[in-house]
Amino acid sequence: MANYKNYKVWEKSHHLVLDIYAITKEFPSSELYNLVSQMNRASVSIPTNIAEGCGRETEKELVRFLYIASGSAHELDYLILLASELGFIEPNKANNIISEIDEIKKMLAGLIKTIKTSLKP
Repeated sequence: MANYKNYKVWEKSHHLVLDIYAITKEFPSSELYNLVSQMNRASVSIPTNIAEGCGRETEKELVRFLYIASGSAHELDYLILLASELGFIEPNKANNIISEIDEIKKMLAGLIKTIKTSLKP
């Protein structure tokens, strides 16, 4: 299959993980095993599932993992909203991260559509 590092959506989601880890480092220690853990896992899940899908045998399997990555992006979107409303992230920073997530979600949707179109007989 394809090299996941060649996908722009993987690159963007990898940088998002780095941003999320930097943000959650500033959260209260009481959230370490709650919101911090959930946000970190959801963010890591996006590029990880892209990479895993690229390692599968078929494009149909790749699409399945891209859907999982998309689900994690949607989950992270909500977690950023929640963290912002709890006062753990400044509203401007939260909006910037949500914009990054929205772009990743659109890129994933476009990639899924492209691959699915190529699978049709």
